[in-house]
Amino acid sequence: MKKWIKYILSGALAVFLLWFSFRNVDWADFWAGLKSCSWGFVLLSMLIGVASFFFRTLRWKMLTDPLDPTVGLGHVFNAINISYLVNLVIPRGGDVLRCAYISKHSQVDENGHKKASFDKVLGTAVVDRVWDFVTLVILFVAIVLLLWHRFGAFVSDNILGSLASKRNTVIILAIAAVVGLALLWALWKFREKNKIASKIWGFVKGLGDGLTTCLKMKNGWLFLVYTILVWTCYCFMSATIIWAVQGMDPSALGADAVGGITSLQSLGLVDALFLCLVGAISNTIPVPGGFGAFHYLVSMALLVIYGVPFEIGIIFATISHESQALTQAVCGGVSYILEMKQTT
Repeated sequence: MKKWIKYILSGALAVFLLWFSFRNVDWADFWAGLKSCSWGFVLLSMLIGVASFFFRTLRWKMLTDPLDPTVGLGHVFNAINISYLVNLVIPRGGDVLRCAYISKHSQVDENGHKKASFDKVLGTAVVDRVWDFVTLVILFVAIVLLLWHRFGAFVSDNILGSLASKRNTVIILAIAAVVGLALLWALWKFREKNKIASKIWGFVKGLGDGLTTCLKMKNGWLFLVYTILVWTCYCFMSATIIWAVQGMDPSALGADAVGGITSLQSLGLVDALFLCLVGAISNTIPVPGGFGAFHYLVSMALLVIYGVPFEIGIIFATISHESQALTQAVCGGVSYILEMKQTT
């Protein structure tokens, strides 16, 4: 019941954010803008999205290989695709499912246990997400410094200026960290005296084994290369949608919308990367597939940072999000069918 309540609330939040994002849209301009976009660039963006799935697969396989290298690349690729499909419905549900798929295809050791047990694979998934978070932070800081003339005032007013008011939050996080460390110590201390503590510690240890797989990788430099390739794909996925929107026919739009297209003409690859980072941040909001959250945050970023009218920004956000959602749905569906055929 708790899970269903969580899913219902998550879906309701997505619906609200979609309504909030589209509530003032001029639908005549919106549909006219969609029709006049350069859809060849949209298709190219979808193909680049598939390439990003493959590079992410290669990167994650480097993390899972120390656990069980016999799990095939095809199974890892299918697990990634299916996880994206599930995430469109259940926020972060796909991350759990992809770990189950890898564990399912893992061989059994001499003790009768899966070499890539679920808890260990989950640890590698955590590493995978942590690397994405670290990369996102590094890129975000680099972009802000490179484009300080665009972002300086925004960062000063909305981020640096509000740090003082977040002092209580920092204190709460510090207390939570101390409590967390104390709980870990208690689990370790009583792991041999208490069955519950023993089971929880075993799960935590499994996570730790998964996390340390990044230290056991052969050719670790490849992991960095795959990370760069993944984020390069993300950048060009965003850039191709910018090019698609830049190709809209101004005569089909209202006067305000025409000005928005003019504002988009100055955007380059660095700006495209910034917009894809904003989209990645929207994934932290617990809504299925980022629906609503992505549309609003990206449209607001275009408005606040670049002065692009919201009615043009929402066209960019809609094409960007829905094209990739369709890519994820198709790839996930094909991978699911392939997995089902192999188990029957």
